[in-house]
Amino acid sequence: MPNIKSAKKRVKIIEKKTAQNKVTKKAYKEAIKDFEAAVNNNADNKTELYNKAVSLVDKAWSKGVLARNTASRKKAYLGRLLNK
Repeated sequence: MPNIKSAKKRVKIIEKKTAQNKVTKKAYKEAIKDFEAAVNNNADNKTELYNKAVSLVDKAWSKGVLARNTASRKKAYLGRLLNK
């Protein structure tokens, strides 16, 4: 445990940011899983789920949870699934 006041504050901030990042990461992962399930079942709402997943991947990228190339790769993968 840190002794310096500023170091204690950084620990609290890091815990808060880690929790926010986990929420963001979980949201886009669940959206991708829902889209993959819809593609496998040939559901009617594939395009809606695709748009939601891409939006959440973009949001994760803008918040710094995903790197630019990783987000791009995930979106390309989703596009390939949609057009399959």
